[in-house]
Amino acid sequence: MPSNQQIVLKSRPEGEPSVDNFELTTSDTPALKDGDVLVKHHFLSLDPYMRGRMNAGKSYAQPQPLDEVMIGGTVGVVEASMHPKFQVGDTVVGMGGWQTYSVVNGNTPGMLRKVSTELIPLSAYLGPVGMPGVTAWVGLHHICEPKAGETVVVSAASGAVGTAVGQLAKARGCRVVGIAGGQDKCDFLVNEAGFDAYVDYKAHTDPKSLYRALKEVTPDGVDCYFESVGGPILDAVLLRTNAFARIAVCGMIAGYNGEPLPMQNPSLILVNRIKIQGFIVSEHMELWPPALQELGTMVASGKLKYRETVADGLAAAPEAFLGLLKGKNFGKQLVKINS
Repeated sequence: MPSNQQIVLKSRPEGEPSVDNFELTTSDTPALKDGDVLVKHHFLSLDPYMRGRMNAGKSYAQPQPLDEVMIGGTVGVVEASMHPKFQVGDTVVGMGGWQTYSVVNGNTPGMLRKVSTELIPLSAYLGPVGMPGVTAWVGLHHICEPKAGETVVVSAASGAVGTAVGQLAKARGCRVVGIAGGQDKCDFLVNEAGFDAYVDYKAHTDPKSLYRALKEVTPDGVDCYFESVGGPILDAVLLRTNAFARIAVCGMIAGYNGEPLPMQNPSLILVNRIKIQGFIVSEHMELWPPALQELGTMVASGKLKYRETVADGLAAAPEAFLGLLKGKNFGKQLVKINS
């Protein structure tokens, strides 16, 4: 069995995390037992939810245990198998974690899924045809429920989730406005991903300026808002909401390091009868098949555009993760582990 590089959580961050919270280790890969599958990872997914799991406090998921491999989605190839459903050479997606190899029991539901790379690149199964894409699909379909002609606003719009939200909303006949940081990201939204307009929050650091910019591109108000950020951006959007607006909340990255996120105008929730609902995509597994079907078809046909930022080598994962939390990535943040 091969030697396995792993990154473990060495300590819990106090406030903003650093590379010192992680440790690169090497261990022996355990011998396979009946039903086991050895997977060699090619790509690792880095996602904002990992920041919350680094804390010991109460959250929607159990904390990441100290001195254990960091959790994370992976895609790779089966290197050895003692399970009849998985053959050597199969391409698979799973939750292999921050490591070069994983040993997975093929009988455990949802732990390993075979995928085809004939029409869809392997890395896309960690982005638009994976958890981020399904997050976009579930939040849009089952919380926002947009109707043709409505205005949909998306925060973190150039990220893996936001890019998919906007294009799914456009496919349903909506007017879509993306909020992103930096002119290059905003240009991608309108020139490639088909958004109707954008707000560059980095060009509008004052709350009044941010509101004015959003007002200019939402002349008919906001009917649906897909929230990943919180803070001043949420405040600005609330001021533009129409009656019976719907807000799907999949993240609050502005407060992941423990910062308070007070709302400036909570009375608008009542005045505009707004529905605000948080959701965790892993609690909606029954919706994954139809979501993946639509997303896979859109990617395979070239109708869903996406970007990737790829860090090279497992050792680069901590720095890439810290960059993700600060918005340094463009699109889906990945780590290339093996070629």
